[in-house]
Amino acid sequence: MAAAGRGWRGGAAFLRGALRTGPRRACSSWASVRAPAAAAQELQSSGRGRFLLERGAPFSAFLTDSFGRQHNYLRISLTEKCNLRCQYCMPEEGVQLTPKSDLLTTQEIITLAKLFVKEGVEKIRLTGGEPLIRPDVVDIVGQLCKLEGLKTIAVTTNGMNLTKLLPRLKEAGLNAINISLDTLVPAKFEFIVRRKGFHKVMEGIHKATELGYRPVKVNCVVMRGFNEDELLGFVDFTKDLPLDVRFIEYMPFDGNKWNFKKMVSYKEMLDTIKQQWPELEKLSCETSSTAKSYKVPHFQGQISFITSMSEHFCASCSRLRITADGNLKVCLFGNSEVSLRDHLRSGASEEELVQVIGAAVGRKKKQHAESALMLFPLCQDALQNSQNSKQWGHTFSRWLTLRARFPKQMRKALMENKLTGQLYLPRSLPEQQWHITTGILQPHLSSSCVFQKDPSSTFDRKCLDASPVSQVSVDYQSKGASPGSELGTMVSRASDSLTHTDEEGRATMVDVGGKPCSRRSAVAVAVVRLGEKAFGMVRQNQVKKGNVLVVAQIAGIQGAKLTSQLIPLCHNIPLNHVEVSLSLDEDRHAVVIRSACQTWGRTGVEMEALTAASLAALTVYDMCKAVTHDIVIEEVKLLSKTGGQRGYFSRV
Repeated sequence: MAAAGRGWRGGAAFLRGALRTGPRRACSSWASVRAPAAAAQELQSSGRGRFLLERGAPFSAFLTDSFGRQHNYLRISLTEKCNLRCQYCMPEEGVQLTPKSDLLTTQEIITLAKLFVKEGVEKIRLTGGEPLIRPDVVDIVGQLCKLEGLKTIAVTTNGMNLTKLLPRLKEAGLNAINISLDTLVPAKFEFIVRRKGFHKVMEGIHKATELGYRPVKVNCVVMRGFNEDELLGFVDFTKDLPLDVRFIEYMPFDGNKWNFKKMVSYKEMLDTIKQQWPELEKLSCETSSTAKSYKVPHFQGQISFITSMSEHFCASCSRLRITADGNLKVCLFGNSEVSLRDHLRSGASEEELVQVIGAAVGRKKKQHAESALMLFPLCQDALQNSQNSKQWGHTFSRWLTLRARFPKQMRKALMENKLTGQLYLPRSLPEQQWHITTGILQPHLSSSCVFQKDPSSTFDRKCLDASPVSQVSVDYQSKGASPGSELGTMVSRASDSLTHTDEEGRATMVDVGGKPCSRRSAVAVAVVRLGEKAFGMVRQNQVKKGNVLVVAQIAGIQGAKLTSQLIPLCHNIPLNHVEVSLSLDEDRHAVVIRSACQTWGRTGVEMEALTAASLAALTVYDMCKAVTHDIVIEEVKLLSKTGGQRGYFSRV
């Protein structure tokens, strides 16, 4: 058993004393040496001890795991409470809170922090919930600042209370700030966090720069269909302010209804930004850093990517976490927790606490294999080398969503065979019957698999051969790709009657690769008749669910961007502009919706405009149905379009 696991603190002190050649850190733990020979022998026989002895690293054995990772960064949650309800973080109704008596007291927080700092922790970050709603947060920062050897005290906040508290926090010793902000659009902010307060967050960001924080880190969780269209706006945000905007890949947490379709990968984000700023420079970073940093020349600030999902950083992880109720988590994705609170309250000595901590760190896994994140190596090469990473992101997300439906035994079999380049189930498994409604073609892997919509089909050792009639494949061909290219296969030429069927009557996407690029636009409308009562409540903003017109406007914009995911044979189009407006028609007691979409590309945006109008109309219906079900959606139609071979269209 490792030294830390058995509590050989004397051995750790002996090792540090024997190997340290420079002056001792005043904050380090220098316990008296007990039986140094035995302690050294114990350390040498353990994995962690051998790592330390071989490298001569003067770091606590109790905070070094069996893979040699040294944990000098501690995150402490001050509270479970939050004054926002971000859609990716928490259900709208909130979460059941731990009784106050079970939460760590201020003194318990300081006691644990002091212990970790003595063992080598140099950075403490205060988190939540929302840490700044804890009444004694300034006092906690002040007491942490007195811990000798602690170099950095940071806080991650939603910024709602930052302007008011920051001067006192800075005086107390706070020297690093991360502020969460997922959109630069006030109405969308309200939609995402389910609360008002965009201006407060912006005031907090500017206050932090005024007080000299460099850089002020802005955390932005990027979600497909929510804010991936704001990447360029966030980069531009760094032009005149000393910010580090950190784009975070959407991650799974309980309650956020997470799925791969919402995740936008680092490669996709980087590609989008480089199209606007091809001169983007990559910055050097520390080995243990979780961020990949870039900078637009001459901009004051910079941007970073937290690649938690596509390129995990388990190998260099140096972080430990203490929850608000005092549980030690050695991995954010892991379920294993050890209650330090219970040991504290039972009267455990410092020595015994160190033993408990060391044992937990010693059990830390090499990587969080249980998380969905570990599925990414399966298509890593394809994601990195594809000529169109955005299309690959969609393909991969769809495959993973389908894969998640497989029984556990079959998921394991597929994972075990991923290194062969074959996606199949071994013949040894019992035959299974499947009803799969959506199939996926994976053309870039060394062998391609086509799932088929056929109730009588069975999985065999090789990939399925789809029958001519039942095959349902999805063509993710890159726009502009030539025949025979790695991305996708050319579909059969269209029939004389319908563009989305081939000569044999099978549904297929139209090949737009040979079409010229041009400016294209489309305008669509929809009308929602509400009746007198519901109309009056919408006009006076009295609907319980919120501001109907604002929410419907955002829903329409999101709908336009998600058209290719909602309408199976639509191409994924990079929209240059989406505008959705809603007006009230007093005579008809109706909401009139108008949507306009623009792009520069090879195919039109009629479907995007129609989807935007339809989704906005459905949202109006959903928000008003509690008042009356006598609601009629009508006149959903295309008003006009420009661009393309058929030219201009306008409805009279």
